[in-house]
Amino acid sequence: MAAAATQVSPTAQVSQFLNRPKKLLIGGKWVEAVSGKTFATLNPATEETLAEVAEGDAADIDKAVKSARMAFEDGPWRRLTPSERGKLIWKLADLVEKNLDEFATLESLDNGKPRLIAAVADVPLAVDLFRYMAGWATKIEGNTIPISVPYAPGSRYFAYTLREPVGVVGQIIPWNFPLLMAAWKLGPALACGCTVVLKPAEQTPLSALRLGELICEAGFPDGVVNIVTGYGETAGAALAAHSQVDKVAFTGSTEVGKLILKAAAGNLKKVSLELGGKSPNIVCADADLEVAIPGAANAVFFNHGQCCCAGSRLYVEKQVFDKVVEGVSEHAKRIKLGSGLDPSTEMGPLVSSEQLERVTGYLESGLSQGAKPVVGGKRVGSKGYFVEPTVLVDVKPDMKVVREEIFGPVVVAMPVSDMNEVQTAANDTSYGLAAGIWTNDIAKAHSLAAQLRAGTVWINCYNVFDAALPFGGYKESGWGREMGHEVLELYTETKAVCVKL
Repeated sequence: MAAAATQVSPTAQVSQFLNRPKKLLIGGKWVEAVSGKTFATLNPATEETLAEVAEGDAADIDKAVKSARMAFEDGPWRRLTPSERGKLIWKLADLVEKNLDEFATLESLDNGKPRLIAAVADVPLAVDLFRYMAGWATKIEGNTIPISVPYAPGSRYFAYTLREPVGVVGQIIPWNFPLLMAAWKLGPALACGCTVVLKPAEQTPLSALRLGELICEAGFPDGVVNIVTGYGETAGAALAAHSQVDKVAFTGSTEVGKLILKAAAGNLKKVSLELGGKSPNIVCADADLEVAIPGAANAVFFNHGQCCCAGSRLYVEKQVFDKVVEGVSEHAKRIKLGSGLDPSTEMGPLVSSEQLERVTGYLESGLSQGAKPVVGGKRVGSKGYFVEPTVLVDVKPDMKVVREEIFGPVVVAMPVSDMNEVQTAANDTSYGLAAGIWTNDIAKAHSLAAQLRAGTVWINCYNVFDAALPFGGYKESGWGREMGHEVLELYTETKAVCVKL
């Protein structure tokens, strides 16, 4: 399971991009940070610097927000028809698709994920999201309402609603799916007619900056999309608190989500949050284990376990517990770790040294409390942020590895006696993002799905995403939904108009 050393060289196109200055996109122009500072973005497989990136802070956020406000209030953006907005978003999708190989390589270099996975999942999903949202631009409608005013008998009114863009939106995205999360945020905001200040994660700014170049190439008016790279504590905090931002959308940890919410209270800006998870994955004794076992492995090990919806709590009926744990462990043993640019790599490194410390810290905590690793349990090598895919058993409900989000390739497996027990255990969490059920009993599947407190329930599958399928969480997993027509609610205001006839 040692990390692989073989890798292919980045393409000439990627090399050219890496050699270009990494500035901020504000008002349609690429500019240095006000402070002149930069920070390094690293390749997590080698710990080498990929590029120096402009370090935006509160001063740059202020410039970007004012640019977005001007574009929203006075620029040509609001005068475009919905069809024209949709065409621009569709053109951006075409440009991303045209540069698929470059984006896949950038994601692999900056995030660590296998390039092949980025090429078949991350980039195509981003393209599809932009095209889906381009179609919604012409379908954001109000309605007419027959009203009867009790204190005005006989009076007649014409009443209707308008759906209008919420205004200037601050969007803060995470590092686990950098390009895809940018698409999830930008697509609906642009379809609704908003303007945006996007703050990518400091660990993975490259694909957002390349996307910014394509936004300019597509012909979006100046200031409609502004991109400020920098740290969460400075640029992100300033964006969440800015008085001229009408709404902030954040994807990331629950802890930071709570800070975003407090920062947004100053002007009562609207907030949507897609946060953490500790998702239960339930394997029933009557499941097709040839499907359920690899499905359970994929549920937690996909994207190195760095998924908010990862099936990190594996509940298995006792009759098949040993077989399922053995099967998932065998899958874990066979996963090849290495650089994402190596075509044979199946799992790359974690994204950063901080994430490595977080995951290994949880592993140490679990082992000290009596958890037993069937496979994995430690770091791999001394260069790069690699951690073994890990299956823990003999865990107790009060352990940190069971209750807290690890955000790494670690699953805790627990036997259960019946569906009443598993429902209680599955819902015994502060999170509620996703869940999985593996069973051949259709009645059991739907009954259990209805009882689980989660925003998404996958049955006999896991990690199935589509631009039309809403995604978001219950409880501390967030507010609002990404994707689907539900996301349009996050970027529009409803105005009621009443006319006396």
